[in-house]
Amino acid sequence: MQILPRRAVLVAPASDDRKARKALASAADEVVLDLEDAVTPANKDSARAAAAELVAEFGGNRAVSIRINAFGTEWVDDDLAACAAMGSLTSVVLPKAESAAQIVEVADRLGDAPARIQALVETPIGIRDVAAICSASDRFDAVIIGYADLGAALGRPTTAPQSVWHPIQDAVLVAARAADISVIDGPHLTIADDEGFRSAKRWVRDLGYDGTWVIHPAQIDSAADIFTPTSDAVEDAQRVIEALDEAAARGDGAAKLDGRMLDEALAVSARRVLAKAGRA
Repeated sequence: MQILPRRAVLVAPASDDRKARKALASAADEVVLDLEDAVTPANKDSARAAAAELVAEFGGNRAVSIRINAFGTEWVDDDLAACAAMGSLTSVVLPKAESAAQIVEVADRLGDAPARIQALVETPIGIRDVAAICSASDRFDAVIIGYADLGAALGRPTTAPQSVWHPIQDAVLVAARAADISVIDGPHLTIADDEGFRSAKRWVRDLGYDGTWVIHPAQIDSAADIFTPTSDAVEDAQRVIEALDEAAARGDGAAKLDGRMLDEALAVSARRVLAKAGRA
């Protein structure tokens, strides 16, 4: 399966046609049309219909996903039924994911639809059980941390330094890597492309994260730049893949390159670098 780069993922309300279309015309790697937090209860049905029209219009040419409403709400059944009927939806994003059973249910409800699955872990239960969530289905592509809801549930102020999130970020990262899926940082709780935003994103990049959600187009370029590997890293990754391909053609399971022994573990890392660079 080809890995979709998710360096900069822009979230836009499906209920606001102007903002949604601006997002879809942006340089974001993926656009998530939101049916949950950004949509009032009175507008859930119309937002769902609007999202379906936008996916039909744009989904053939770019990555478009939908964040549905959470399990336990009155809208989730209709959201999933609508997503199952979309032929060009990239993925369903499940908010407030708390169990492997929820992921399995989403997969079952999608049936033969092409959509993949992502999940936001943004509750204490979701963080506790993140490993099971990440490995619940072979349709599962990515896990995202949701800081706003999680911080509120933990009693953690928005002014807390980013270092307090390190244990949770690391736990989610390990769970994602163990399941061989992408791990995406949640949106910064401001809309400015400032040093606070860039510092937070460089932090998670260095931890090993693949990208981030953003909630304003102004943050796309910085996010994409931060999570795009350097040209030297891309060149090295290409050489690693080529060396391993040549070894495989000879019937060898490993190869040498610049004094390094290469194997499938390094191939996984190299493919991830190329995916981030949009060359997978």
